[in-house]
Amino acid sequence: MTCEPSRTNRSSRLLIALLGVGTMLLLAICVLSGPSGFGLPAVDTPMGRAILSLRLNRVATGLVVGAALSCAGVIFQALLRNPLAEPYVLGVSSGAGLGAACIILAGLGTAITFFLLPVTAFVGAMLALLIVLAVAGGTRASVYSLILSGVIVSSIASSILMFLVATASHEGLHSVIWWMLGNLQPTSQGQMVMTAVVVVGGIAAAWFIAPQLDALTLGREVAHHVGVRTELMTAIGLLLGSLLAAAAVSLAGLIGFVGLIVPHVMRSLLGPGHRRLIPATALAGGVFLALCDALARSVLAPREIPVGVLTALCGGPFFLTILKLRGKKGWVE
Repeated sequence: MTCEPSRTNRSSRLLIALLGVGTMLLLAICVLSGPSGFGLPAVDTPMGRAILSLRLNRVATGLVVGAALSCAGVIFQALLRNPLAEPYVLGVSSGAGLGAACIILAGLGTAITFFLLPVTAFVGAMLALLIVLAVAGGTRASVYSLILSGVIVSSIASSILMFLVATASHEGLHSVIWWMLGNLQPTSQGQMVMTAVVVVGGIAAAWFIAPQLDALTLGREVAHHVGVRTELMTAIGLLLGSLLAAAAVSLAGLIGFVGLIVPHVMRSLLGPGHRRLIPATALAGGVFLALCDALARSVLAPREIPVGVLTALCGGPFFLTILKLRGKKGWVE
């Protein structure tokens, strides 16, 4: 009986070590990849240093945004006990995108946009999530009700966004369209640093409430009996998930399905314990998005594919596969 836990812990440590080594290798590949070819740019020339700086910035942005979206997916899946819950599917990303796009299209000054962009994205994300839960019937709604409500809210937000784009001036049109498709090129170092601080703080807070998330995955009644204040922890979790999704959207635009793919893969490798799952998912999500961006920059070089298009191409079939498999096994609800 004592051998089994030690064997499990040894396997978990091995997986974490492999994840760390794989992370370093994949990040090196991301830095070396680009439309100018595979390899390290000539750092002894101004052009080479500029290319290297551009690649490093994009890898850093991918780590921040991927970690935020992946952890938001973990939180939503734990709170709603729903394997398909993630910011994009629930309409949270679309709400955040609508709020942020309003600021971009308003053409405000850079200093004002710098502060208002994440704030309006968070407000839009929270409003979208509240509408989805209200339409679906609360946090205990069935998986089909949540998916349908998320699709409806996402469609409405996307329609409003398309209307704003269609009536926008020519100056802000190009930037907002490229931003809507997902773009890991940060507009400023200050914005990336501020977003990184918010994301790290959100992930740390999620890790702090990991035992409560473990209890909530077993159901509200069980969590209540073990001493968890379910209503309070659900509200805190929803706020954290929306904050992480809004931070990612305000920095990189609409990038879907990262919060669906990565949590499922990491949960199958490391198990359901959130103390290990949250940091591992954050790291894996960042690497996954940075790798997707490296592929987007290299596949059709010198042309560049928006990274949001690539994640959608990966996430769409993944979403349908999970939906089909879970439909055969039956839903918890």
